[in-house]
Amino acid sequence: MSQETPTTWLTQEAFDRLTAELEHLSGEGRTEIAKKIEAAREEGDLKENGGYHAAKEEQGKIEARIRQLTQLLRTAEVGQAEASDVVGLGTVVTAVIAGDESVFLVGNREIAGDSDLDVYSEQSPLGQAILGQKVGSKTSYTAPNGRDITVEVTKVEPYQA
Repeated sequence: MSQETPTTWLTQEAFDRLTAELEHLSGEGRTEIAKKIEAAREEGDLKENGGYHAAKEEQGKIEARIRQLTQLLRTAEVGQAEASDVVGLGTVVTAVIAGDESVFLVGNREIAGDSDLDVYSEQSPLGQAILGQKVGSKTSYTAPNGRDITVEVTKVEPYQA
C-alpha cells in the first residue's frame, strides 16, 4: 500500500532560501562537522569525550535536516498567493478565534522563515476549517482537546516575505 506524499506550497523566496540551506548543509556543513569529529577523536578516549559526543549529535541533526529539506523541496509547489478574499495557502489571515483576534499564515512554517508570524498548516484543525473560507464567514473546528472553537475570518492577504 503506497502512501502519497503531500505537496508543500512554498513561495519562491522560501524555496530559494531552503535550497541554499540544503546546499550549504550538504557541502560545507558536512565538511565542518567531519573536521570537528576528527579533531575530537584525536583527543583520545571517546567514552568520556564530550566534544566528540556533541559533534556526533550535531552531525545527526544536520543529516536529519538534510533529509527533511530534500523531501520538502522534492514535493514543493512554488508560487505566489493571489490577492483574494478567500483563505488559501500562503495567505495571512486575520481571524477572531474563540473571541480573540489572531493574525497567522496558512501553509508550511518554512515559508515564514525568521518571521515572528504564527503559522498553521493547512492540515491542522484550524487550517482545514478555514481553507476556502471568505472574509466575513464564520465556521468552527474541533480542537485536539475536543472543544468546538468558532472562527470568523476578518481579513485575508497574500503573504509578503
